[in-house]
Amino acid sequence: MVSTGALRAHLLAARLAGPVAASRAESLRGYRLFAARDPRVLLGLDPEWTWRLRDLTALMARKCGVSADPRQVSGHDVIDPELTLAALDAFADRLAAVAQRGGPVLLGTGHPHRLLAFYAALADALSSAGCAVLTPAQGLSVDITTRFGLRTHNLDYVRGVALMREPGPVRPGRTTGAHTHSPLPVRTALAAAADAGGPLPELVIGDHGWVCGAGQLGFEAIGLGDPGDPALFVGEAEGSVSVAVPLDDAARPGHYLPLTRYVLNRACLSQ
Repeated sequence: MVSTGALRAHLLAARLAGPVAASRAESLRGYRLFAARDPRVLLGLDPEWTWRLRDLTALMARKCGVSADPRQVSGHDVIDPELTLAALDAFADRLAAVAQRGGPVLLGTGHPHRLLAFYAALADALSSAGCAVLTPAQGLSVDITTRFGLRTHNLDYVRGVALMREPGPVRPGRTTGAHTHSPLPVRTALAAAADAGGPLPELVIGDHGWVCGAGQLGFEAIGLGDPGDPALFVGEAEGSVSVAVPLDDAARPGHYLPLTRYVLNRACLSQ
């Protein structure tokens, strides 16, 4: 069991909260692109409200703890660990709710190199609690726009967690896939589940496009996001995302283990 105090200390020591790797300049650039409705940062969200730079800066200050002053343009961004802890509690409460009713779930990540083990532990625990961990559209191809142009990726599942892989044979011991913000994978998975006659997930768990893409389609979605990804927090503010947890989502994989233990314990899903 990880106490709140111990987790707060870990968040700061591992730089998952407090001063994080993301720069203030990078975050402000993301806010400007979001305000311009650039699809690269909308992550599948179609915002209902008009979001200007000052609106986004104020929102991210409330949701993440970053500076509310758009004139602060340098240095590292800062996440308030108290906001992270509160959001993790809400995240765990949604896990507990779906586990209590044994609802089907879908998990997916655009950060497989960092967060796969975190989500896989949730998938294992939810499966043990009687939830069906869905794996629709396995092996289907998805064309995703990258900085190198349009690239075809294949949807795969590792320990119940969806991720995207570049085409080609999987080398022995290679369990991780491609980094992506695209909502196309979750749209593909949900469409395949619907075409097969269900079941459809009662809860989608993940990050990036997996959360915003599912939430935009009306599915309850919870996930992790850093200060440079305003879409998750806009989705939460508008009601299409159930819970957005502010933290650095690109840290070393082992740094997320205490979060896993804390969330599973709070959700009463610890083995």
